[in-house]
Amino acid sequence: MREDWGVSGYFARTYTMVATFRSGLSAGVTAAVVLTAPLLGVATARAEERINWLKTPTPPPAPTVKPQPQPQPFSTLPRPIYRYRLAPGDRLVMSVFKIEGYEAQVQVLSDGTINLPRLGTVEVWGLTLEEARQRITEGYSRFLRRPLVYLDLVEQRPIRVTVTGQVLRPGVFTLPVNGQGSQSSKEELGSGGGWPTMVDVIQRAGGIAATGDLSRLELLRPSPSPGGSPQRYRFDYLNVLQNGGFAPNPLIYDGDSIRVFKAESPINADLLTTAASNFAPATINVQVVGEVFAPGVVQIGSSAPLSRAILASGGVTRRGSVARVDLIRMDGEGRTTVKQLRYDPNAVLSSPDNPPLRNGDVVVVDRNNLTKFTDGMNDALQPLTPIVNAASVFRLLGLPTGVGSSSRSR
Repeated sequence: MREDWGVSGYFARTYTMVATFRSGLSAGVTAAVVLTAPLLGVATARAEERINWLKTPTPPPAPTVKPQPQPQPFSTLPRPIYRYRLAPGDRLVMSVFKIEGYEAQVQVLSDGTINLPRLGTVEVWGLTLEEARQRITEGYSRFLRRPLVYLDLVEQRPIRVTVTGQVLRPGVFTLPVNGQGSQSSKEELGSGGGWPTMVDVIQRAGGIAATGDLSRLELLRPSPSPGGSPQRYRFDYLNVLQNGGFAPNPLIYDGDSIRVFKAESPINADLLTTAASNFAPATINVQVVGEVFAPGVVQIGSSAPLSRAILASGGVTRRGSVARVDLIRMDGEGRTTVKQLRYDPNAVLSSPDNPPLRNGDVVVVDRNNLTKFTDGMNDALQPLTPIVNAASVFRLLGLPTGVGSSSRSR
């Protein structure tokens, strides 16, 4: 406190002396004023301190909260610079500017090399077009002065992609790349023209099975540079189909791998959304046998319920039992399960008695109790059926039976 009012008093005394000398006051009055200046400075400091003590402390400003970005419904593919790399099967055309005799149209052989005029064998496997052009230019530079080489890709090799997981036909597929489009004799899905996409490949694999999860699709892509680590991308098409939004359909390159994960406890809305999309097969084959009007293999929609298969086979006959329907299913590990159900056409999808069917399921409609009893009696009396029928006919005609005639002859 002394330091505070001492500085204030110093400036007060200085100002007072200057003002006094300028005003022409006497020395006594000036001394009196100078002596009272420190007291005035102390009073001023205490008053200021009291005012500061009475003020309400101002709270610090609240920190500004930045809105968090909303998570994307699915991971989208970044846009790395993907350069096409040559491999066996590619067709190239090469020429040297203003030099005749160096034109060539070649194909990359199985060992990754091409044969060029006056240069011989050149290895181009794994190179981009620019890298291959530079290598060819370096080769011709040994006997040409500043050669200007042109190299173009005129036909791409077929794309080989692997599809695994919950699809109807997992495996390795070869997809042609063309501009006009083609359709196979079997009218397979995904055989159109242009560069193939993820949807085309899944359709070529038969579509997503009933156990597939449309919200968990994974694309595994080799590194665009030799020796690099592969890249993984995840896609959620289920959210897009239900809520709308942007659905990326990435192009598929040679060596890519697509995996469809298994759904965990799917709900009816997800099953219906997946079955109505072009990711799922248009129809599945289910075999219905037993007491139905048209037993055999029926085609129903993807993820259709049990009741749809029975109705497609004509329905249950009067000999059939609605209380005993067996569903026979084989899992991916070769184990067969038999589940006893009850036929109810009004049951909700995914209910215990009306589950969604899968491709290859077998539905068996059993006989009712009355039919079982009647069939059992017929089977028991079958050995006696010719004798009973013959005796009945002889009695109706009034003729002696075979047993009676044989006794008279004796």
